[in-house]
Amino acid sequence: MNRFSSLLLISFMSLFYQGFAQMTLPNPILAGFYPDPAICKVGPDYYIVNSTFSYFPGIPVLHSQDLKNWRQIGNVISRPSQMDFMGETVSRGLFAPSISYHEGLFYVTCTDIDNGGNFVVTAKNPAGPWSDPVWIKEVHGIDPSLYFEGDKAYIIYNSNPPENKSLYPGHRTLRMFEFDRVNMKVVGEETLLVNGGVDISTKPVWIEGPHIYKRDGWYYLMAAEGGTAINHSEVILRSKNVRGPYIPYEKNPILTQRHLDPNRKNPITSTGHADIVEGPDGKDYAIFIAVRPYEGDYYNTGRETFIAPVRWIDGWPVINPDHEEVLYNYPVSWKEVKHPGALPMNGNFKYTLDFKDSLHSQFLFLRTLDTSWYSLKERKDYLTMKLLPETVMGTGNPAFIGKRQQHLTAEAATELHFKATAEHEKAGMLIFQNETHFYYICKSISGGKPVVQLFKADRATKSMVLVKQEVLAKSKGPLYLKISTNKDKCSFWFATKTTKWNLLQGDLDGKYLSTLQAGGFVGSLFAMYATSEGETSENKAAFRWFGYRGDDETFRADYK
Repeated sequence: MNRFSSLLLISFMSLFYQGFAQMTLPNPILAGFYPDPAICKVGPDYYIVNSTFSYFPGIPVLHSQDLKNWRQIGNVISRPSQMDFMGETVSRGLFAPSISYHEGLFYVTCTDIDNGGNFVVTAKNPAGPWSDPVWIKEVHGIDPSLYFEGDKAYIIYNSNPPENKSLYPGHRTLRMFEFDRVNMKVVGEETLLVNGGVDISTKPVWIEGPHIYKRDGWYYLMAAEGGTAINHSEVILRSKNVRGPYIPYEKNPILTQRHLDPNRKNPITSTGHADIVEGPDGKDYAIFIAVRPYEGDYYNTGRETFIAPVRWIDGWPVINPDHEEVLYNYPVSWKEVKHPGALPMNGNFKYTLDFKDSLHSQFLFLRTLDTSWYSLKERKDYLTMKLLPETVMGTGNPAFIGKRQQHLTAEAATELHFKATAEHEKAGMLIFQNETHFYYICKSISGGKPVVQLFKADRATKSMVLVKQEVLAKSKGPLYLKISTNKDKCSFWFATKTTKWNLLQGDLDGKYLSTLQAGGFVGSLFAMYATSEGETSENKAAFRWFGYRGDDETFRADYK
């Protein structure tokens, strides 16, 4: 072959590669605390929603055109007039939303577990605004989703066992009502679809997160089984009638990792709570929750959103059919579509958020939004927060603004301007898992001297215990604070110049922030926090920026 022919071949192979191997889908596609995903496709656009429990705003809406690059475009629960979660711990609130689109209208169904139960909201634009909730009182249970067929609609959900008589712990059912989408109410009688799970003789637990799809004349009912921990799985049943009877696939589950060696390298575990969507290539893909433990079942980042291909085998959908393990990367044949200016959601990344005209939509508050205690206008380019008597150990709305930890190895930092006038006045940064599991590095005074302090929440006493403090030689000017995590270790830093960081305390127990120890359903957040610890105060703290960097070894080969 001559040189000219070789160049032609190379050019042809390059074009071939560009046309058929455009990019890689990285897992997780939504890193950090993005659990219970549901997805819908409208034209070339994809929209995902996730559980947020008692954080506010609730239910983020993320948009993509390539299933890799995601940008948050809004929140479904964005107004306290829709609902709030006051009095609820962080793992209560909103459970498992689902998103659908039908004839020009988007629908989100969800459960407010302690107040009101199940509801439906709608929007013409998925970025919002979303309607006030319509409560569906007849639907008893959790995880509702909608299925549309012609002029009919159905609402499917997890519910109680027959006659509310459990045969064993975790015994649940899947049920369905016809749904009048015009008048937003159920009609007719409730239908029992599944009792217990795919095989009640094995005592399956916590069947939940149901979705119905139709293909080739069959109705497919997909749901999670086994609970959301290491026994999590996804199962499938089908019927010729939307009301059943539904017959289970003999090779269920169609997705699980519970049978694999827990000591394998870089494991992905606890897979389930899936939804299926058609990809840009016309093939099906599943999104689902999974976790990345750094040891055993320890992880601090919560349940994350993953993706894997689906193949239809003998009339049944099988998730991740070519591999035992869920992979960290899947090559696909379509082109990448990036969102200019969007914060990255997967791989290794870093960013800095400045406080200009508005807070970024990914910032979270506890339980409600009260704009009276913070300002972006009081001091130009600063986030000014009042010191509130409420603390993060309670169930109110403290002066807390946080963002998800999205990597096993990560750090967050901020610039703080604050002068305490009493020992109960404190401002600084948290790494927060829940009301009884957090660390707090802050500026305060002790013995009349300015100090930087580190506290750890104590579950038994429901109080903060001082771990360490140092007197600040320089009390004026900004104080820089940084929290770094390396899997099961947390370290805490301070500085008066960002070129010289001082270690206040290194390698504290990170497992204390894990779901296994802390309990609940959320992941850790880095947060700015100011409190007067039960006392009234006129004092304020000002933050100038919030920076984040995450670098997980698993991703380094593809994201340098």
